[in-house]
Amino acid sequence: MTHLSSESPDTHSTEFSHSTHADDTIRSTHSRRAVLRRAALITGAVGAATVPAVFAVQQASAATSVDMELTVVAAMVDPPRTGTGITLTAGPSVTAVEGALRDKGFLGGSLVDGHYGTSTITAYSAWQKSLGYTGLDANGLPGPTSLTKLGEAEGFTVTRKVSVGANNASYGGKRVNARTRAMLVAADAKLSWSLTLTQGSYTPGNPDSAGTHDGGGVVDIAVGSMSATQRWQTVKALRDVGFAAWLRTPEQGFSYHIHANAVADTDMAGVAQAQVHDCFFGKNGLASHAADNTPSAYRGSFTWWEKYNRG
Repeated sequence: MTHLSSESPDTHSTEFSHSTHADDTIRSTHSRRAVLRRAALITGAVGAATVPAVFAVQQASAATSVDMELTVVAAMVDPPRTGTGITLTAGPSVTAVEGALRDKGFLGGSLVDGHYGTSTITAYSAWQKSLGYTGLDANGLPGPTSLTKLGEAEGFTVTRKVSVGANNASYGGKRVNARTRAMLVAADAKLSWSLTLTQGSYTPGNPDSAGTHDGGGVVDIAVGSMSATQRWQTVKALRDVGFAAWLRTPEQGFSYHIHANAVADTDMAGVAQAQVHDCFFGKNGLASHAADNTPSAYRGSFTWWEKYNRG
């Protein structure tokens, strides 16, 4: 039987079919107020950053439509940051989500700032738990169902939804979700040799992995039959399709293998999310947070699966 993972649009379709408000008129009025509050807040925040007023108005308008891809990427990149920096162009989308969490009573008003930090992770997890989610489904990363439900209640729509699909797919006999499998197939197609997994996803309790494989989107790849150049070419192919990937070496305390995290996988365990942060900032994804050991010719650009597919 196929199981849908981490807030698939079809998950809990009966349980969550009812509006959180008994009266549609009350819901519409509340949603309009929420949108206006968030628009005013975002306009003020952008203005404080000395951005032209016309751009501030555009940003406020955009915030009524939340880009899920950017929001999930920010939710992985932002928490380990020093300070409250904003990732890529995620600010308006994150601010809209934070404003909705504030209106629901899960987040303090002073934390509605476009930075998806640890407080926002905690607040979003509380929202997920209020919907009945547990475990990985309440990890604080927006899933398509919980984000849509939040938007319906608080006045924003969701664009560029991310779905990991079934969480019991397989690649070379190792468990992965459907999104990760598609990414591995795409990376493999770029190479003249095959990818062989030594560890898949959803494998909690492996002490050698420090929890990184407990959730979705994370795999280890064998490199024993590859030349040194082929190993780096494999890292590059994986990064090109949206993995945060590194070659692990004996100098780092590992046998040679490639560790790869599917950026924006909403099933990903927290410790693996922090590795995505490291990749974004050119670090090695290890406890040392040292510089990425990948030669510059093979580093590629930070991206994720859905963005890669848009070309």
